[in-house]
Amino acid sequence: MPEDSSSIDYAMEKASGPHFSGLRFDGLLSSSPPNSSAVSSLSHLRSAVSSSSPTSSDPDAPKQPFIIGVSGGTASGKTTVCDMIIQQLHDHRVVLVNQDSFYRGLTSEELQRVQEYNFDHPDAFDTEQLLHCAETLKSGQPYQVPIYDFKTHQRRSDTFRQVNASDVIILEGILVFHDSRVRNLMNMKVFVDTDADVRLARRIRRDTVERGRDVNSVLEQYAKFVKPAFDDFVLPSKKYADVIIPRGGDNHVAVDLITQHIHTKLGQHDLCKIYPNVYVIQSTFQIRGMHTLIREKDISKHDFVFYSDRLIRLVVEHGLGHLPFTEKQVVTPTGAVYTGVDFCKKLCGVSIIRSGESMENALRACCKGIKIGKILIHRDGDNGKQLIYEKLPHDISERHVLLLDPVLATGNSANQAIELLIQKGVPESHIIFLNLISAPEGIHCVCKRFPALKIVTSEIDQCLNQEFRVIPGLGEFGDRYFGTDEEDQ
Repeated sequence: MPEDSSSIDYAMEKASGPHFSGLRFDGLLSSSPPNSSAVSSLSHLRSAVSSSSPTSSDPDAPKQPFIIGVSGGTASGKTTVCDMIIQQLHDHRVVLVNQDSFYRGLTSEELQRVQEYNFDHPDAFDTEQLLHCAETLKSGQPYQVPIYDFKTHQRRSDTFRQVNASDVIILEGILVFHDSRVRNLMNMKVFVDTDADVRLARRIRRDTVERGRDVNSVLEQYAKFVKPAFDDFVLPSKKYADVIIPRGGDNHVAVDLITQHIHTKLGQHDLCKIYPNVYVIQSTFQIRGMHTLIREKDISKHDFVFYSDRLIRLVVEHGLGHLPFTEKQVVTPTGAVYTGVDFCKKLCGVSIIRSGESMENALRACCKGIKIGKILIHRDGDNGKQLIYEKLPHDISERHVLLLDPVLATGNSANQAIELLIQKGVPESHIIFLNLISAPEGIHCVCKRFPALKIVTSEIDQCLNQEFRVIPGLGEFGDRYFGTDEEDQ
C-alpha cells in the first residue's frame, strides 16, 4: 500500500512539470507558469452576455432554431444532461453537436510529442469551423460535421456526420462558452456544475474501464492538463451561464425546468415576440398531423371538413381562454365548496362571409345560445376599395367579440371588419380574431393598426406569394370546406 501511494504521489508531482498547451510549446523553453498568456487574456473578455441571441431585424425571416450550449468540466455529466433534454423534447427535432468533433488534426511535430499535447486548451479546437457549423444550422442548412479519430488524432477523410437543421440544436463541450461569437448564437447557456472529486472519480473509472488506462496515467494527465485547463478556461466561463445545474444528470428537477422553458419557447413564433397580442396554440403531433391532412390537395372533402372542424374547435377553445372571468363559488354534491370562475356573459361571434361561417358550429358548440353576426367584404376591382355588408347584434358595443375567419392573408379584409366593429362601439381590446393559419404579412398589417386586439391562430405560415396566396397555405378554404371547388357537382 505505501508503494502504491508513493507512485501516485510521484505521478502527480511529475505532472506539474513543463508541457505545451494547445498548439504552443508553453513552458518547454521557459520556466514561466504554463498558460499564463491565456490566463491574462481572460481579463479582456466581457463579464456577461445576453441569455438570448439577438432578435432578427427582419420580422419576416424564417423561424430560428433554439440553440442550447451545454458546458462544464470533464466527466461532469454534460452528455447525460443532453440525453435527458433530448428525451424530454421527443416531439421536436433535436440535434446534438459535440465540440470534440472539431478537434484540430495534429501535425507531425505534435504527434511526436502527443503525450505533451493539451487537448483541453482552446487552441486544440477549430473554433472557426464550429462557429461556421452553428451559423449554417441556424440558417436552416445542413452541415457535414467532421469525425475525429482519437487513436490517430486526425479527422477521418473517408466519412463525416450529416447534421440537418432542427428545432433544437445542442452545442456540447467543455469550452463552448469560451468564444463570445459562439456564445452569442445561443438562446440558452447551461453549465453542469459537479464536485471536482466526483468528476475525478468518474474520469478514473471511465478511463481505466473503457479505455484500458492505468490509474497513474489518468492522474498524470488530470494534473498536467485537465485541472489547469478547467481552472483557466472552463470555470471562468461559468459566469456566462443562464442556468447552472448542480450534480449534473442527477438533478432531474433542473432538467425538467429547462425542458419546460424550451417547450414554451419552441411554441412561441418569432412574431409572437414582436407582437405580444398574437397567440399560437401549442403545437403537438396531433395538431401537426391535422395540418398535414387539410393541407394535402388530394384529401377528400369529408376528411377536409372533419379535420378542419377539429382544428377550429381547438382555436375557439383557446380564444375563449382569453376572455375575462370572475371568481365564483359553488357547492358540490358532497356538500363541499369549490372555488372556480364564471364565464364571460356578454359575448358574440362575428363571421366574415363566407369562409368565416365554417367556424360558427364550433363556436356554438362551445358557447350555448351565442349570438352570431355577419360581415361581407367584397373587393371592387384592383384599387383596394371594399364594399361592406353587415348584420350585427344591436348591443354589440357591450359585448366581447370573437371575429371568425379561417385564413389571415393580407389582412385588408380583417382590418375592414375590425374597423367596422370599432365604429359600432366595440372597444378594440374586446375583439379576439380567430383563424386557422396566418401569414406574417397579415399579422403585421392587423397588429400595427390594432395593437390592442388579440389574434389566436393554430399556425403561422411562411409568406404570401405574388398572387397574395398564403404559402404553403391550404388553398381556397371556403371552396374546399363547402365543396364549391368540385367539378362534378
